[in-house]
Amino acid sequence: MAPSSDSPFLKHLDCIKDPRHHNTRHLLHDMLLIALCAVISGADSWVQVSEYGRSKVDWFKEFLKLPNGIPSHDTFGRLFARLEPKGFHDFFTRWVG
Repeated sequence: MAPSSDSPFLKHLDCIKDPRHHNTRHLLHDMLLIALCAVISGADSWVQVSEYGRSKVDWFKEFLKLPNGIPSHDTFGRLFARLEPKGFHDFFTRWVG
């Protein structure tokens, strides 16, 4: 099942500019949701975030697209290193509000 465009998560995603310009194999929405779920569950490194995603892949496939599976820890690290902190802060604040 694909994420619904009216999901609380997606409707606040407009705060975040995707810093990737080419060779994008994973959807921004998918990566953010996997990372947030993993961190809430206790992950504290990109290796643990990726491992968490792989351990829950069947569950994530119920509502994420995951066109190329779960991203590697390096992919998570590169994305989050390039995200604009203010955009992520605004997104997260609106989402949890």
